Amino acid sequence: MSGRVFIEHQVRTVESLEGLWDLFVPAKGSTLNPLRLAGARHFLLPVPGVWETLIGLENYRGQAVARRRFSTPSSSYARLVFRGVSHTARVYLDGCLVGQHHNAFTPFAVDLPALKAGSHELLVHISNEHGALSALHVPNDYYNYGGLNRPVELQYLRGSSYIRFVHFTPECPNPAAGREARWSAGVQAEIVNLGPAVRTALDVKVAGATLAFPQRTLRPGVTVLSGRMAFARVTPWDWLNPRLYSLTAHLMQDGAIADDLIDRVGFRTVKTAGRKILLNGRPTFLFGFNRHEDTALHGCAQTFDVIHHDIALMRDLGVNAVRTSHYPNDQRFLDLCDEHGIMVWEESHARGLDDARMAHPCFRDQCRQCIAEMIGWHHNHPSIVLWGILNECASHTPAGRKHYAEQFRQIRSLDRSRPTTFASFRHGKDLCQDLPDVCGWNWYHNWYAQIPVADANRDALRVLDATPAGRKPIIASEFGGEGLYGFRDPNRRAKWSEDRQADILDECLSVYLDHPRFSGAFIWQFGDVRVDESIATTRARCMNNKGVVDEYRRPKLGYEIVKRYFHAMRRQLGGTLRQQTRIPARATRVAEPPET
Repeated sequence: MSGRVFIEHQVRTVESLEGLWDLFVPAKGSTLNPLRLAGARHFLLPVPGVWETLIGLENYRGQAVARRRFSTPSSSYARLVFRGVSHTARVYLDGCLVGQHHNAFTPFAVDLPALKAGSHELLVHISNEHGALSALHVPNDYYNYGGLNRPVELQYLRGSSYIRFVHFTPECPNPAAGREARWSAGVQAEIVNLGPAVRTALDVKVAGATLAFPQRTLRPGVTVLSGRMAFARVTPWDWLNPRLYSLTAHLMQDGAIADDLIDRVGFRTVKTAGRKILLNGRPTFLFGFNRHEDTALHGCAQTFDVIHHDIALMRDLGVNAVRTSHYPNDQRFLDLCDEHGIMVWEESHARGLDDARMAHPCFRDQCRQCIAEMIGWHHNHPSIVLWGILNECASHTPAGRKHYAEQFRQIRSLDRSRPTTFASFRHGKDLCQDLPDVCGWNWYHNWYAQIPVADANRDALRVLDATPAGRKPIIASEFGGEGLYGFRDPNRRAKWSEDRQADILDECLSVYLDHPRFSGAFIWQFGDVRVDESIATTRARCMNNKGVVDEYRRPKLGYEIVKRYFHAMRRQLGGTLRQQTRIPARATRVAEPPET
C-alpha cells in the first residue's frame, strides 16, 4: 500500500519510496546548499514523516534536504509522485533540478522522460519557513510541519504516454428512484505523452459499461478526451449504503496495453434546493467533525494505521460527515470515507487571512494551484459533497470579496457537480454570502461569549436571514469549547475543564441538530492539535484543545455526549432514508462489483 488503499495500476509498475531517508539540516549559523551537504547535521527521517518528530528538531523551522538513493533495472519513462511535501519542495535527480512545488496538502508529480538504468540520487530540498515562500503556510491555529508528510512513489511507464486522470461525473434526472434510476456519467481523461507522436486508443470501463475512444495520434504534451457513458442499472452511493464501483482505463498502443489507471467511483448527485442540501434528490443533514491531520507522535504525517484509527473512532461516534479543516486531506483518508459513507466537506488551503495576508505576492497563484490539484486529484471521491475555500478570511472587505469570487469561479470551471461553501465568522459584516451555494458559519456560543446557545442562535439567524444567506442552506461549521484532557471539575465546571467542554457540546448539539434551519453541524474539533507559538497565549499547552479526543486519541467527557446525539441522528435520519429508498437495515458495501 502506498498513496491509496487499493491498487491503482496493474500495467504501470509502482515502487514505494517510503522508509528511512537521510535528512540534512544546516549547522548553526550556516546555509544549506542542496548539492553540497558536507558539514550539515545528519538525521534519519521515516517517510512519511516530519522532522519535528525527530529528537533535536522538535521546534525546527527552516530548510532541510531529504535524500533517497534508488536503482532502476533498465532505461524507461517514469514519474515521481509526491503525495505531500511540507510545505515547499525543490526536487533534484542526480544533481539536476527536475521539479518544484508549494503546499503540504496537495499531491504533485514530476515526469522523468529519460530515466536511465543504474543508481540514482533523489534530493528534496524542503522548507517549512514562513514569509516570502508561502502565502498559505503562515503562523496559525495549527502547526506548519516540515518533511515528506505523505507517501512517495516511483512509477515506471511501459511507453512514452500515460493516463494522468480520468474524471467521472455521475448524473441522473431522478436519483431518488434508487436502483430504478437512469444514470449516466460524463468522462474526461487527460493523457500525457512524454515522447514523440504515437498512435493510441483509450477505453474506460465502469459497472459493465464501456466507453471507447477511437485511435488517434498523441502529440507531445497533454491531450484531453471527453465522452459520456450510460448505465442500465446501478446502486447509488449514499452515507447509509456507500456502494463503490471500479473504474478501469486502458491506454492501447500498437494493439498492446501501454498504460492503465484503476479508480473507485460512486453514483450520486449533490445539489441545493432552497434551504436544503439534496443527496440523490433527497434532503440530507451532515453531522460530524472538523478534523486536522495532526497527532502527538506523527505530526501531520499520517500513517495508514493512524488514519484508520481516526475513521474507527468517528464511526464509533456515529458521524456521517467530516470537514477537512483547513486544507485537502490525505487521499487514503478520503478512500476510507468513500468506503464507510462519511460525507466530506473538502477545503482548499487557507485560514484566517486578512487583506494584508491575501495581498502576499504568491497568494493568488498558490491558491489557484491548490484548488486545481485538490479537484484534479480528488474529483472521483463520491464522499466529497462540498468544495470549500478560505476559512475565516477577509470576506467582509471589498478586496477579500474579489478573492472569494475568483476562487468560486475557478472551482465551478473545474467541477459543477458539487455545491460550494465557505465558513465565515464575520457576523453581520460578511460581503460574500451571495457567492457560495451553501453558507457555513462558525459560532462559539458559551465559549468566547457567555450567551445561551438558543438565544445567540436565534439572534444570529435573524441577521443571516436578512442577507442572501437567508435563501440558502446553512451549516453550523464550527462550534465547541476547549477542554484539557484529565482536568475534571464536576462542581465548578470551570472553563478548560472536560466538564465545561461537555456542557457546551451538549447545549450546542441540542440546538443545531434539531433546528429546521440547519443542513449540517460540524463540531470543532475531532482531536487536539499543535498550534504556532505566536498564538500560544490563548492556547494552553501550545495546543488547540477543542478536540473530543486529545492528541493521543484519548477520549474526553464530551466523547460520550457527542456519541449519544450522533447515534440518535443516525437512527432518525437513517430510518427515514430507508423508508424512502428501501435500503436494507444492514447495508452492504461492494468495492469491486462483478462485471456484467
